[in-house]
Amino acid sequence: MSAFHDSEICRSILDSLPTGLCVVDMQKKIVYWSDGAERITGHRRHEVIGHSCASEPLSHCDQPGCEFCNQDCPVARAIKTSHSTEAIGFLHHKTGYEIPVRIRAVPVHNQHGSIIGAVETFEELQQTAAPIDQDETLQLPGGIDPVTSVPSHALMLSQLGRTLANFVEVKVPFAVLGLRLEGLPHFRASLGPEAASSLLTVVARSLERTLWRTDVIGHWGDDQFLVILNGCPSEALPSVRERVGRMLAGDGIQWWGERRSLPISVGEAYAQPDDAIESIIERVQKSLETASARRADAASASDASSSNTSSSKGSSGS
Repeated sequence: MSAFHDSEICRSILDSLPTGLCVVDMQKKIVYWSDGAERITGHRRHEVIGHSCASEPLSHCDQPGCEFCNQDCPVARAIKTSHSTEAIGFLHHKTGYEIPVRIRAVPVHNQHGSIIGAVETFEELQQTAAPIDQDETLQLPGGIDPVTSVPSHALMLSQLGRTLANFVEVKVPFAVLGLRLEGLPHFRASLGPEAASSLLTVVARSLERTLWRTDVIGHWGDDQFLVILNGCPSEALPSVRERVGRMLAGDGIQWWGERRSLPISVGEAYAQPDDAIESIIERVQKSLETASARRADAASASDASSSNTSSSKGSSGS
């Protein structure tokens, strides 16, 4: 008998693959989880075996937070159509951030030709933003934020000045995003500074994985991040902003057995020929204030609607 018929050797081969691999049954419950899957997601084998691949925090889709993931994910399509499928999607890492991955799913048949489940592989998309020049980081005191390990406010100011000069000299377009974690001071007061720092770190890692190598991400203030989108044309800015917003909407941390998160508002500004650092930052902040106000109004309207519904039910029951 060939050594390759040994199940342990076959398992060892699968575990040696750099990609993540899982096998699910017809109920989409995980029956095998490879070493590569553990490395990519942070979830250990014993934490996922027997659980649905569509459940939090393992859900994945072609867009973060997609409502139709359960019905139309690559695994479901492979089982339904009996054909292999492929998609670009996202996985929730155990620490809270989302990872862009390439997903492939193949149906599994038994000896009679009936589908009994699916094999899914996923590999990380290397889309991490490039680090700022190390010489500049070393020369500028406090160049790296100690909480998030991304460029600090001072280093982002320096980088923004350089990017603006490049825009004036050689007309390379760029835009700036401002992001605010709404309610971070209250979050910190309620759960403690460690929880706030963990959430900030999760958001920083998500931004690094969402944006491109030419983009620069920095911790701009206590509850704010700044992103320089190098080479971003004006017509592409809305779609980038929406993509970042969708990606961050799934961010959160596990804290004392509960998932904790905060809403994130996004502001923007596109570089103009007569811009200075102050003017483009001012437009970003105004856009961010507008986004925050819009979010607050939507939340108030939702609360009012819920209150009216409850009152109506109470009146009907009296």
